[in-house]
Amino acid sequence: MRLVLISVFLVVASIVAGCNGQKSSKKEHLAQNISNEIYSDDQLLDLVQQQTFNYFWEGAEPVSGLARERIHIDNIYPNHDKDIVTTGGSGFGLMAILVGVERGFINRSQALGRFEKIVAFLEKADRFHGAWPHWLMPDGKTAPFSLKDNGGDLVETAFLIQGLLTVKEYFKNGNERELKLCEKIQNLWEGVEWNWYTKGGQDVLYWHWSPDYQWDMDFPVGGYNEALIMYILAASSPTHAINAEVYKKGWAKNGRITKDTVYYGLETELNHYEHDNSPVGPLFWAHYSYLGLNPKGLSDSYADYWKLNVNHALIHYKHSMENPKNFKGYGEKCWGLTSSYSPKGYAGHRPDMDIGVISPTAALSSMPYTPKESIRFLRFLYTEHDSLIGKYGPFDAFSLEKNWFLPRYLAIDQGPIPVMIENYRSGLLWELFMANEDVQKGLDKLDFQYADIKDNG
Repeated sequence: MRLVLISVFLVVASIVAGCNGQKSSKKEHLAQNISNEIYSDDQLLDLVQQQTFNYFWEGAEPVSGLARERIHIDNIYPNHDKDIVTTGGSGFGLMAILVGVERGFINRSQALGRFEKIVAFLEKADRFHGAWPHWLMPDGKTAPFSLKDNGGDLVETAFLIQGLLTVKEYFKNGNERELKLCEKIQNLWEGVEWNWYTKGGQDVLYWHWSPDYQWDMDFPVGGYNEALIMYILAASSPTHAINAEVYKKGWAKNGRITKDTVYYGLETELNHYEHDNSPVGPLFWAHYSYLGLNPKGLSDSYADYWKLNVNHALIHYKHSMENPKNFKGYGEKCWGLTSSYSPKGYAGHRPDMDIGVISPTAALSSMPYTPKESIRFLRFLYTEHDSLIGKYGPFDAFSLEKNWFLPRYLAIDQGPIPVMIENYRSGLLWELFMANEDVQKGLDKLDFQYADIKDNG
């Protein structure tokens, strides 16, 4: 049974949109194969990567070249400007554009032009001790995320820098124009005052600072969540680095981060929730920091990060298999919970806070960890529920239980899909980011062990 809300978006239309003419015949053939349910895994992976890449290519805000926070195909934006751009989501988008080059959706020159536009915009946009805000408007001015969140956002800045450094590695051996781009990216990277966000030298990083409200948001970031990349970049900075004690005492909570549990028969490896006793987090925690940071072979005194993420994804899969609340559709083909849209608005979804809403990014972006389970979900979407697929790939969330979905997208959910799928297929983004010499120095400072940059097999 297929869901219908406003309209059914044909797969063939989403394939043709934004692609180069030289590949149109191939894509048209792929669309015909999909419609006849004759396809290979590679064809499906090509398709979903191209569609989600296009969110950041043709769907980008045109002045800045950055990613719109959200794109609503129904063109309904309650209390929200449709042109607000997201800094963290744009970091994911930078990496998605590299996927587009490698998969032949665009060429290297096209990508370079877009990156030059983005970097020029970021050079002039609002920054607060080097950190960008969560949201920006097309004029480069801050759009407040909330009343007091109108200044620097260090977590979103870390996601953006992760993408920028990956772009720098891609072009670092290029021509004069490409090397100029790399120089500009290095300047942006060196301008982030990571150590200033310790609030006067405390042994922890703070998420926010505002010129109007100072530290009133009062959000020290510690204990496991999506922000591991922030601490690693803060330790890696060649100009404004934190020392290792900030990581050990702030992030790792003096070792309390290691108090894991067993859930669905799997060790969580780290303490996902120190305060509310929830065993495991939403699946975006296994994605955002690891778009560039390669968890294969990555460990420190607290965790084996490959085990951490594989078990995290498998716990979500096993939860869907067990389906304790008997939600319609849950099972081996339909699984994955993370923060996304829902019938109740934007909400966090995880096994102990499950309201029957599946977010496609959860399973699809877990492709490196659970390839068979993730590809099974991909086939389920594209062959059994293609009304859940639109111009930019799978819509943000759906509920078979409530016969609900919206034709809407969020950058932070679409971005990890093409990137993590590419890491599964080739290890491209992992190899690039891990090759950065500053990042390697930061990992060494924090006593991480990590695999050879080409060891992605």
